[in-house]
Amino acid sequence: MSSLENTSNPDSDLLVEMRGIYMDGRTDETWNPIIKGVDLTLNKGEVLGLIGESGAGKSTLGLAAMGFTRDGVRISQGSVMFDGIDLLSASAEQKRQLLGKRIAYVAQSAAASFNPAHRLIDQHSEAPITHGVMSKADSEQDGMELYRKLRLPNPDEIGFRYPHQVSGGQLQRAMTAMAMACRPDLIIFDEPTTALDVTTQIEVLASIREIVEEFNTAAIYITHDLAVVAQMADRIKVLLKGDEVEEAETREMLSNPQQDYTKSLWAVREFQRPQQPAVAVDAVPVVSVQNVTAAYGKVDVLKDVTFDMHEGRTVAVVGESGSGKSTTARCITGLLPPRIGQIEFDGQPMPLDYRKRNKEQLRQVQMIYQMADTALNPRKKIGEIIGRPVEFYMGLKGREKRRRVEELMDQIELPAAQYFDRLPSELSGGQKQRIGIARALAAEPRFIICDEVTSALDQLVAEGILRLLARLQDDLKLTYMFITHDLATVKSIADEVVVMKDGRVVEQGPKTDMFQPPHHPYTDLLLSSVPEMDPDWLSNLLEQRGVDNIGDAAVGKMT
Repeated sequence: MSSLENTSNPDSDLLVEMRGIYMDGRTDETWNPIIKGVDLTLNKGEVLGLIGESGAGKSTLGLAAMGFTRDGVRISQGSVMFDGIDLLSASAEQKRQLLGKRIAYVAQSAAASFNPAHRLIDQHSEAPITHGVMSKADSEQDGMELYRKLRLPNPDEIGFRYPHQVSGGQLQRAMTAMAMACRPDLIIFDEPTTALDVTTQIEVLASIREIVEEFNTAAIYITHDLAVVAQMADRIKVLLKGDEVEEAETREMLSNPQQDYTKSLWAVREFQRPQQPAVAVDAVPVVSVQNVTAAYGKVDVLKDVTFDMHEGRTVAVVGESGSGKSTTARCITGLLPPRIGQIEFDGQPMPLDYRKRNKEQLRQVQMIYQMADTALNPRKKIGEIIGRPVEFYMGLKGREKRRRVEELMDQIELPAAQYFDRLPSELSGGQKQRIGIARALAAEPRFIICDEVTSALDQLVAEGILRLLARLQDDLKLTYMFITHDLATVKSIADEVVVMKDGRVVEQGPKTDMFQPPHHPYTDLLLSSVPEMDPDWLSNLLEQRGVDNIGDAAVGKMT
């Protein structure tokens, strides 16, 4: 009997069975435990939510359910059975028969997962063609239908773009469609809505749920967003540093968590930065965006954008994917010179092209990027990544440089003794994002653009990062532009809010006004789309918006 042969009982609902899983990660020549005797079972058509803070082992365990480990990780003990097939004894060729066809994966960072040299539709069609599920023409047509179901713009055309020609949120939806292409039995969703704004997230969640129900697909849903997992999962398993904390049915877990750690997850987001005094009428903004219109090619993507950011304050810029938030940031940094308008720093015009700015102008404006996976050089150690701006901007070398890097690593709670000589691939997603924060702080700037800086972090770590940013802001009088789709973050840290849609500012003002009606209709839509810790929230919202069917109707009728 082949190791790939299905030995399951056809009448059994059991699809995945993992027993006594121990996994190790290698640092230099040493193997360290990262998963410590965890069991996991999953029935056909069931959704299991995996939650826990960064480094808990969620993604590692999810990948192990596919019989897969990252480089430098091994399964030292235990068994992994998929529909009666022993994945740990299966050959690489036998696994290839399953992966992409019966087992699919949706990664957290779509930007790091797509091949930049190939069009989206070609990458979408690869698995159906390779596994003989569909012809190229049929897979392309099916891809367009999935794009439409996931509410991608111009679904009949967007697949013919390259990854860099769509927004991060659009790319994440294209990856979800690609995973669904062969209608697999099991999908591992690794933070699939992290990069999505709240309005798009609703439609993606609704479509995922409909696909799972329609095709009786099982899923492992990995997330740090408790409100999201409440909408998706039948059961929830909580992990902490490779150990299982507890597991229960979703409603029971939400209403009656048993362990202190789980209760602490439920209680996060208590931080509120104190209300700052009003800005003086004659105060000069640190950064002023004035009547900026910018284009990619011949298409204007920003249209007459104007707002100010003052010393020691945080301006949150919110809006759905493709609204122009990150493009505005690119204009401020000089990466995308505006076609019309200007950027001022301390009341003086800045060169619009970063290549024409001097070192001091470059130092004063720093950016923390959304996609930590693609923002860090995978071949450089952490100490080198943080040390480069320390040397370039501050002129420090040798012991002084090392000392400063260690200080920065202490600020982000990644001790240099443990992390200085690691590579980015040896860190969790949240840890990578913290390295990005330290790199921005290394230049000692006055103005920092935080582009979804907490989107990859679990809620406990995110709260710690927000507290850190607030303390640094108070100590150093830093000014932040905080790009986010998380309105809980806006409530925690913002002083002013700018709402963008289709490249325009539709509303702006103090945070206190943002959360009090009346609002612009689009702002109302954003506020009503924030998930709540109620398993019925998504269904109730779709019903309120006149959506009878959670599939195509959720996409086609929702406004």
